[in-house]
Amino acid sequence: MIFAVMAALLVTMVLALVRAFLGPDLYNRILAINMFGTKTVLFVAVAGFLFGRPDFLDIGILYALVNFVAVVAVLRLTHHDEPATGRNGDGHS
Repeated sequence: MIFAVMAALLVTMVLALVRAFLGPDLYNRILAINMFGTKTVLFVAVAGFLFGRPDFLDIGILYALVNFVAVVAVLRLTHHDEPATGRNGDGHS
């Protein structure tokens, strides 16, 4: 059963990479990379359970934190501000 879970995680990781390379726009690609990171954390946790290595969970948690910070940083770098509008939002002051 654990091997089936690992196989399913590998399939979803490959599909996330395909989405990251072929995504229609930048935000879909960033979301796919975030999903790939989440699936990687799950894969590391399942591998740790399979091999009897509970210290893999520490590695997974560290990777989850790095993944979160990296995605937030990329989103901040790619954020484009809207043009400045007036007080009522219609472009008139």
